Amino acid sequence: MPISARGTRILKVNHAGENGAVHIYSGQIAMARWRAPHRIQELQLFQQHELQHRAIFAAELQRRGARRCYSYGLCGVGGYVLGCITGLLGANAIAATTEAVEHVVLQHLHHQIAELQYNDTAAAQAVERIMQDEQHHHDSAAAHATGSGFWRAVLIPIVAASTQTVIWLGMHL
Repeated sequence: MPISARGTRILKVNHAGENGAVHIYSGQIAMARWRAPHRIQELQLFQQHELQHRAIFAAELQRRGARRCYSYGLCGVGGYVLGCITGLLGANAIAATTEAVEHVVLQHLHHQIAELQYNDTAAAQAVERIMQDEQHHHDSAAAHATGSGFWRAVLIPIVAASTQTVIWLGMHL
């Protein structure tokens, strides 16, 4: 099975991103206790998925003898802050945040699989293993969108641009 430096870099950034996702859900769960208690069970399920995804990437990085991305901790702190803020804003903000993050993530995962499928099959397989959960998170969040759409209009572009920026920085610095 071929291993590429690019595949290792993608895995590092994905691993850091999954750490960010785990912490987004931690922050949202903490705040949803007051603002959206009806969403807690689903948020906990999504967080469990993200923990599994993080473990998939960690195992592949360990197999390669690669250390984690320098942005791992920053993604965790940033994710927790984003989760707390959006959790305080309520159920619609939580849904908009998940929808935005997962939309960007899914785009990147599709590109990664196309890039890696022939030159780093182990990395491609690791990415493929998380796709179904990420699609489910996105679709569920989009289905929860209710009301005027204010949070969708405000948060989706901001969170999507922030997610794109974090991924770009992880890949290029």
